[in-house]
Amino acid sequence: MKGVGTAYRRALRAQFSRRMLMLSGAPLVLSLLLWGALLWTGLQPLLDWLQGTFADYGWFQSSGNMLAMLGLGMLKVMVVPLLAIALLLPLMIGSALLFMGVIAMPAIERHVGKHQYPKLERKEGGSFVGSIAINLGSTAVFAVLWLFTLPLYAVPPLAWLVQACLWAWVTSRVMSYDALAAHASPEERHELMRRHRGALWGIGFASGLAGALPGIAWMGGALLSIVLFPILAMLSLWLYIMIFLFAGLWFQYFCLGALEDMRAGAVTA
Repeated sequence: MKGVGTAYRRALRAQFSRRMLMLSGAPLVLSLLLWGALLWTGLQPLLDWLQGTFADYGWFQSSGNMLAMLGLGMLKVMVVPLLAIALLLPLMIGSALLFMGVIAMPAIERHVGKHQYPKLERKEGGSFVGSIAINLGSTAVFAVLWLFTLPLYAVPPLAWLVQACLWAWVTSRVMSYDALAAHASPEERHELMRRHRGALWGIGFASGLAGALPGIAWMGGALLSIVLFPILAMLSLWLYIMIFLFAGLWFQYFCLGALEDMRAGAVTA
């Protein structure tokens, strides 16, 4: 846990440096352009399609009865907007995570490696293709599990904890790979992730507690007005990028520190 705390303090100092803030710009701009265009052109058609589907299959009545049983009958008029948000949110998170992994994490790795671990040997055990594959695969699983846990929104504290666990899983897989791609061999990466599984999940869970907040805020916005959808979506994207940036720094400092210690232990053994 000492290594986790040290990595946290270093990440916190680096988070708001000029270089890191500038680094967050590219993923943020790409995310805003992508989702700005998609929401502008596709949000209303999605809402119309969901409205028609619910009307055709009589789902308004069944969903209203279910919400009434949970004491949330007032939300029955917001079923379609809430469902649209629930479908879009994991895709937004996935795109932000993908842009961070592909664009920002290599730069974070170079920055941390150069300034904090300049003598740490680079074994190039990862690759750009490998990063894309683990990002896409993990995000797809994350999105499916997210949809299965949607009923938990009826119990917000439980939904928050479950989603934090999902974040812990996806970030520990994706960011650990990216953090070790340049410096560790495949064997070292697997061994380090085995040894420090609890610490990596702990970092992911702590990041996930913060990462679940934008989604909860966006869901809350649906109760106010559908007009707030695009505004809250863009705000959420910015928050996701900043959270992912901090999580990436935290994973990077911890993983390289753990790798240095593991190699030192192998030499003295």
